[in-house]
Amino acid sequence: MRSEGAVALRFVGRFVVPALFAALFTAPLWFMVVGSLRPVGEPPPRTLELLPPDPTVAAYTRLPELIPLFRYLANSALVVAIAVPVTVLVASLTGFGLRLLSPAARRRAVLGLLAVLLVPVTAVWATRFELFRLAGVVDTYVPLLAPALLAGSPLLVLLYAWAFGGVPESQLGAARLEGAGWLTIWRRVALPQVRPATLAVAVLAFTLHWSNLIDPLLYLHSGDRYTYPLGLQFLRLLNPTDWPLLMAGCVVATAPCVVVFLLAQRILLNDDPLAALRSGGRR
Repeated sequence: MRSEGAVALRFVGRFVVPALFAALFTAPLWFMVVGSLRPVGEPPPRTLELLPPDPTVAAYTRLPELIPLFRYLANSALVVAIAVPVTVLVASLTGFGLRLLSPAARRRAVLGLLAVLLVPVTAVWATRFELFRLAGVVDTYVPLLAPALLAGSPLLVLLYAWAFGGVPESQLGAARLEGAGWLTIWRRVALPQVRPATLAVAVLAFTLHWSNLIDPLLYLHSGDRYTYPLGLQFLRLLNPTDWPLLMAGCVVATAPCVVVFLLAQRILLNDDPLAALRSGGRR
């Protein structure tokens, strides 16, 4: 009886609980997709519905008629394609630098990053805008890419610092004895061991830059440079009561983030542990 109870508990913990959490987080996405499949101009349903009575993709075909959809998507993709690798590079280098500090200096640096993390973004909007205006880069993508040079957020640096903390000191010392520099150790010894953290930082950076609305709203003036979140805001102003159209725009905005998350999860599940087991078996 005890063994049967243990099996039941393991089944619940391994399958039922994750399924409930998955349903909890995917339900809003599902109802957003369902809302986008309603006929254009219809009000939202009074009750929850799993599928609309007459599903149609008319809202998606109407999106390019109201806003330059593909231009906005291309602009957002360009910003993300540059900002995400830069963010990962800067965050990983900074996190590795924290790993090399003495424990006392590392604690002070972490406290400083936490203090910066608590500063509201609204407190620096005016100062940042004035700096970029004086530099003559307003109405360009430079203000949108500049946060990547600071790792996007202190949280990403702290994530890397925590991950690099698991790299044994003996490996770092052995690499130094072999004559490797710190950049070589970061690239060839430390970074391969924190690949899950790299995937997490890349996904968070993608979401951060893809969904960025405030910076394009502050710094971009030319319509041909607008990113998709800004275009989605214009769509809401043009048709504030067209529920299916707004849901279709939200689906288009959310789909890349979902795809990136699923790809990162697939890479993570097929990552180094199996390769390590195979190499251990060969030895």
